[in-house]
Amino acid sequence: MELEIYDALQSAGVSAEKAKSAVESINKAIDQRYALHAQQLATRGDVEQVRADLEKAKGSLTAEIARTEANLVKWLVGTALVTVGTIAALITRLPI
Repeated sequence: MELEIYDALQSAGVSAEKAKSAVESINKAIDQRYALHAQQLATRGDVEQVRADLEKAKGSLTAEIARTEANLVKWLVGTALVTVGTIAALITRLPI
């Protein structure tokens, strides 16, 4: 691309020194733009790292959900037993 721009400028009557300066200026602007985009865009490696982190988090969350579910079952069964016991005690106290 540099050579084509240089040749086009020379064909348009621009001196060799000015054509070279213009091409260098264009290259510098392109390099700055690429550098800016390189800082903002994710690479495949970045995406793979995020995927690995999400998989690890998914495993941790799955384990936490299982523990929470076990706790809920324990409390629900306990509450049901206490409720049944309380109702049974009340029934035995009722005059028939």
